Amino acid sequence: MDIRDVFGKNLKLYRLKIGISQDALAAKMGVDRAHVSSMERGQQNVTIITLWHAALALDVKPAALLDDQAQD
Repeated sequence: MDIRDVFGKNLKLYRLKIGISQDALAAKMGVDRAHVSSMERGQQNVTIITLWHAALALDVKPAALLDDQAQD
């Protein structure tokens, strides 16, 4: 699986686990909601800084967002 898909699926998984919308996550990350949507669909090459901001916003370790077993 493409790492962008892994990241996107995990981003959505952890977002839904804490029960926040894409808008709320975007606000916590300092990005646009469309950017969150694009990341969740695996259409963005995210930077390491974006990965860090997502992890902080979701209160998970950055590695959790790259774990290809998380969605099982």
